[in-house]
Amino acid sequence: MPEQPGQAQGEDAAVAVLIPCYNEAATIADVVRDFAKYLPQATIYVYDNNSVDDTAGRAEAAGAVVRREPRQGKGSVVRRMFADIEADFYVLVDGDDTYDAGAAETMVQRLVDQQLDMVVGVRVSSEDEAYRFGHRFGNRFFTSTVGLLFGGSTGDMLSGYRVFSRRFVKSFPTQVDGFEIETELTVHALELRMPTDEIRTTYRARPEGSESKLSTWKDGLQILLRLLRLSKDARPLAFFSILSALTATASVLLAIPLIMTWLDTGLVPRFPTAILCAALMVVAMLFLACGIILDTVTRGRSETRRLAYLSIPLRSSRT
Repeated sequence: MPEQPGQAQGEDAAVAVLIPCYNEAATIADVVRDFAKYLPQATIYVYDNNSVDDTAGRAEAAGAVVRREPRQGKGSVVRRMFADIEADFYVLVDGDDTYDAGAAETMVQRLVDQQLDMVVGVRVSSEDEAYRFGHRFGNRFFTSTVGLLFGGSTGDMLSGYRVFSRRFVKSFPTQVDGFEIETELTVHALELRMPTDEIRTTYRARPEGSESKLSTWKDGLQILLRLLRLSKDARPLAFFSILSALTATASVLLAIPLIMTWLDTGLVPRFPTAILCAALMVVAMLFLACGIILDTVTRGRSETRRLAYLSIPLRSSRT
């Protein structure tokens, strides 16, 4: 039976706020208190990721359930959270006090009312310190790339503020350890054609004394490499067809002078180049064959993932 508007705020719905943290002692208490204010029925979990400051102590004092994840990286923490915590709705947010906790209730309600699997908080900010130009540009680039590779559209692929259904969380097979986690969350929804939506939310600068853990170039490169791997896994025919076309083109371009010489003289003076051209064309055919075979495998895997997603109960056993 579909849930009625407002039911997400009732006592029979388990809501979990998930906050992965690394050295966020300056902000975590405020984040916990803000989400407790706007989602009073939720259980707030803070997973400390080897912090060397008092993140865990301040989170616990503010009323959060504190746990620890020794494997370093945001992806590792989210993987542990999704595996350990049982709830009906999950709110994932960073512990840096840059996201608007006041939007959480609206995001959860949107998820319930429209029976969605993910609602993304699209960041809106006029503060240069909050959303630097390099980060804005990178986000737009990656968002456009994901739309091109996987179809669909999203306004903020790298947002760390999201609400999920139980089905999404328990069917999410993340493999990354770092900040590529948002990329995988977005691609997971697009691959399984999950119903999703977005809500524009205020995004503010970090408070004084709080430092970003994101490295623009290093983490940007990791996200790009992860996108390439995901595109290979999800769209192998397109991926290997491009490699095949590039290799075949190189073979033809190298062969043109040889063919012209052969037509004029009847000789092939650069025999090693001729061998290289033939080898490149063979490799191009192998790339194409790999794409065709892997495309069949991927279709079967996608069907299995979809069935696994649909088999997950909408409610946890706790409720």
